[in-house]
Amino acid sequence: DAPPALAATVAQALREERALVAEVDGGEVLIEPHLPPTRLILVGAVHIAEPLAAMAALAGFAVTIVDPRRAWATAARFPGQTLDGRWPDDAIAALAPDLRTAVVTLTHDPKLDDPALIAALRTPAFYVGCLGSQKTHAARRARLAAAGFDDAALARLRGPVGLRIGARSPAEIAVSILGEIIASLRGAA
Repeated sequence: DAPPALAATVAQALREERALVAEVDGGEVLIEPHLPPTRLILVGAVHIAEPLAAMAALAGFAVTIVDPRRAWATAARFPGQTLDGRWPDDAIAALAPDLRTAVVTLTHDPKLDDPALIAALRTPAFYVGCLGSQKTHAARRARLAAAGFDDAALARLRGPVGLRIGARSPAEIAVSILGEIIASLRGAA
């Protein structure tokens, strides 16, 4: 068992993703976390996914684009990105989102988005968001409530996704989404 002060410093170093020095038995110990990249799972290889995947990769995220529609999810559209052609709920289950994973649905199609959201809400993903209008989001929440999700689970769902910055173009919308994900990750949202 680690002394409480050491355990607290380790927890802080992990949370802040930075090196810290802890006092242990009159000496100092360097705590330097080496964490895997934060992951971003995008459901839907749509126009917003292109800039969002690129920006997220630049920000250090390991990005996976999930879309069973082979015409959309292509290496030409998403160079250097991981593509997953499975049905979204199967892909989410296999990718096993953890506390360092964000999941965002982008298709506007309940046949693709809802299975992904159902699977994602059953994981500890730190962020689960979905693109769409207020009206679309209200209908989505009603469908998920009918599928058995309670208010606490539905409260985890971010929608319409993204910071309210007046974004219009796909790239601006991508900035707003990535900004909200980072704010959530860092505890600023």
